[in-house]
Amino acid sequence: MAGLKALVIGMGVLIVVGTVALGIVLVQRLGGSQPPARMAQHVLGEPEGSRIGGIAAIDRSLAIWVLRPDGERVVLVDPASGRRTGEIRLRD
Repeated sequence: MAGLKALVIGMGVLIVVGTVALGIVLVQRLGGSQPPARMAQHVLGEPEGSRIGGIAAIDRSLAIWVLRPDGERVVLVDPASGRRTGEIRLRD
């Protein structure tokens, strides 16, 4: 009888330890202690005083409306590489 009692107590301890371990793993995977994702940075290379008026997704590009001191324009950028693929000037 003592052996059965020790076995039941041992299994109970294993159930509690397993439940606590499962809880810890779930908290870690749901964002408990993960480092933040790295943000990509791209520079448009516009002159001082420029502002972004708006951004729109078109086809496989981003259209960025840039308000510059010398006039407005739309800059087309490939979001995957950050490379400028075109530019549309709204005024000369």
